[in-house]
Amino acid sequence: MLKEEILQNMREIAENCMGEETPACVATCPMHTNAKEYIRLIGEGKGEEAIRVIREKLFLPGTLGRICAHPCEGKCKWNEGGDPMSIRALKRYAADHFDREENWDLHTQPEIGRHVAVVGSGPSGLQAALDLRRAGCAVTVYEKLPVRGGMLRVGIPEYRLPRELLEHEISYLDKLGVRFRLNFEVGRDKSLQEMIDGHDAVVISVGRHGGRVDRSLANWDGQGIYSAAAFQREAALTRNVAGAGKTVLVVGGGNVAMDCTRTALRCGQVEKVYSICLEDSFQTMPASAHEIADALEEGVQFFPAQAIKEIHVDENHRVHGVTLRKCLSMFDDQHRFAPSFDDSNTLELPQVDTIIFAIGQAVEGEFAQGILEQLPNTSFVVDHETLQSSKNEKVFCTGDAAGESVIVIQAMATGRRAAESVLRYLNGESLTEGRALRDTWTYETKLDMPTNWAEIEGERIAQHTIPLKERIKSFKEVDVGYTKKQAEQEAGRCRQCECRLCMKECIMLNDFTSCPKELFRDYLEKGSDAIDPMVAYSCNECSQCTLKCPHSNDLRTVFRAMKADNAAQNGGIVPLEALKPSEAGQVKECAEEYCTSVRAQAKALDAPKKNKTKYVFVPGCTVPAYSPFAVENIVRHLKDSLGEENVGALLQCCGKVSRFMGEDVKFDQRNQLALDKLDEMGCEVIITVCPSCFKVFKETARNQRVISYWDLMHDLIGIPERAKGIGKHSDVVFNFHDSCVTRDEPTHHASVRWLMDQMGYQWREIERNGANTRCCGVGGMVCTSDPGLYERVYTRRCGDFNADHIVTYCGSCRGTFETAGMDSLHILDLLFGPAYTADQQQKRGYKNEAEMWERRLETRDRLNQFKK
Repeated sequence: MLKEEILQNMREIAENCMGEETPACVATCPMHTNAKEYIRLIGEGKGEEAIRVIREKLFLPGTLGRICAHPCEGKCKWNEGGDPMSIRALKRYAADHFDREENWDLHTQPEIGRHVAVVGSGPSGLQAALDLRRAGCAVTVYEKLPVRGGMLRVGIPEYRLPRELLEHEISYLDKLGVRFRLNFEVGRDKSLQEMIDGHDAVVISVGRHGGRVDRSLANWDGQGIYSAAAFQREAALTRNVAGAGKTVLVVGGGNVAMDCTRTALRCGQVEKVYSICLEDSFQTMPASAHEIADALEEGVQFFPAQAIKEIHVDENHRVHGVTLRKCLSMFDDQHRFAPSFDDSNTLELPQVDTIIFAIGQAVEGEFAQGILEQLPNTSFVVDHETLQSSKNEKVFCTGDAAGESVIVIQAMATGRRAAESVLRYLNGESLTEGRALRDTWTYETKLDMPTNWAEIEGERIAQHTIPLKERIKSFKEVDVGYTKKQAEQEAGRCRQCECRLCMKECIMLNDFTSCPKELFRDYLEKGSDAIDPMVAYSCNECSQCTLKCPHSNDLRTVFRAMKADNAAQNGGIVPLEALKPSEAGQVKECAEEYCTSVRAQAKALDAPKKNKTKYVFVPGCTVPAYSPFAVENIVRHLKDSLGEENVGALLQCCGKVSRFMGEDVKFDQRNQLALDKLDEMGCEVIITVCPSCFKVFKETARNQRVISYWDLMHDLIGIPERAKGIGKHSDVVFNFHDSCVTRDEPTHHASVRWLMDQMGYQWREIERNGANTRCCGVGGMVCTSDPGLYERVYTRRCGDFNADHIVTYCGSCRGTFETAGMDSLHILDLLFGPAYTADQQQKRGYKNEAEMWERRLETRDRLNQFKK
């Protein structure tokens, strides 16, 4: 059983890992359209695939590509470094160029014998109707207006949303079999109760069609005064507003107000449009910056921080000028809306003959009086999660009618949520149990990737518009949309936000999981049998996953603990058959036959009082099996530099391989043997050449200081005299490979490079080295547990090099690159060998296991000669 601290580490990884987190653009979209994916496809020139991705969530791609309020862009990662991705425009590009009727998915479930009424054909009602029809319900949409689309059709100006496009996209519901009844007003043609009684369920999807005017003003009912809703509705249905005059004043600072200003300009008789708002600047207005900019470009004149003081009318009660007053503030000390004015600071606009109040709209709910509960002038009372009416279980509300819709895409999401609630209701199921309610809400993602914006280029590509003279007196669509080149260029800016940085780096993890969150969640929820036991034995223990992880999640410790648990349940021995020969090797490496200790040789006068060896060189296991000659020469160099009476050697395994295999008890025992011997020798300083020995002894040494031979030469004793400048005439340029075991030992990295400079050899740095080095593949005994993975890892590492000759200071790494077919040297070959040239390239490692042990014995014998 894993220890609690390991299980807690697993829980933290499962909780904090961002591998399954959605990008902010997807999480922020109430319909959770996969913007990341369709943008990628557009960038790759795959428009047909892109529109398929969009249509998985949205049946109005062209409409939303024009008028969506794009909350996704507000959360785009690019906001940190510049302008956000133009996600809406890219959606439009895909729809305009690749959306074809013949590719529309017309599949529906078999009929379930239930009939649902949807009241209102706005975006939320259409979405509810679509989802219910696909689920096998008979659906009829009842619409008060003579046209379909609700506020999409009569609230959004035609120059932003062409009517033929909207109708074309709504026709998808016709093809699915949704029925529409236009000019049908609930409460006039049939009561709401009759609708409820005549259907299995009713979805109320009426929008905010009830406009407001400021009734606190005298003459608020004068001729030429409109609510924004009434003005836009008439303009949408007739492309004119017959009662408008020549000079229009729009009151309000939001996007609806901007739509009204620009619509008014397109009415044939209008010559001038003014706009006033309480806000004191364009920056504080709630309208989008681009909407304000478009209105300014078309000639709208703005008067910020102004309100109407008086409406003047003529003898026919027609508006005949206004008096404005200065707005001093909009909110009181408690931040409540309470505007204050300076009545002495006025402005006259005598030409104004038409006023449009864009100051809010309301749901017209008179048809439901006595049947549904409604908040004053707003929405019906519903359960926030299920959208079921508080007073009638057969009735569900969406969009503005539910009090949730502010933008079109959120309205559609409520339609989807209500449709699922209706289906659960019709099937007699719980409306909440086992339901992913966040699928129809914006939510915050945990995905937050650090980005160096100084290294990233790319400016947002603006959409072109038709010429000002051409658009100002027509309802032609203003924005032209992206060309293929522009769309692909803009799509190329996308950061394709995701984490999985560990997955991109670690070859092994991809063999077992999609991300650490999934892997450890399965373990925690289902037990150890839920994951492949080989996953732990496939970890190189290189810690690249932790380095890449923005949260520095520690996977290595978990995998190591899993191996230890496996061994503990198998009598302390690794259960994996492939690794059992390595256990036998550990036995030999710690056996007396293959080990020796060499004490310092005291001077004759000091012999009676000297009983310790201050410096003990521990060569490890790999180097003694590779170059007995190098081990002997290191001892000679140390004795020459530090004194014969101070230097000894210990040929004894540190136990690292046992730890790699999870044999923790045996590791402790084998490591203890070495530590006991070091104590017995009176060692004060352990000198290593093996990175693994260095790390093990640094962790376990009792009272000794641990230093690498490389740092010792750099800091104290220098390189052997014969090696100075030996490589200055060499024709070889080397790449370094730093061992992943000592990636966090920068002095080692610096010292070995200093050594190369002292010897005069040329070397060239590579990107993935030092603290960011990659494993050669041998780590964690993967070379033995999974030879195929080992080959993939070392092949990837070899691709990092830009020279034909590799030098390293790890014996296992050197052997790996030789296995990979590269000219691979240990830095000791250069330090103690002849000047190296390209024609000396050859294989240097042992040919078989027998030769390995022979070299180990030779090293023992070479060391024993120092006892004489």
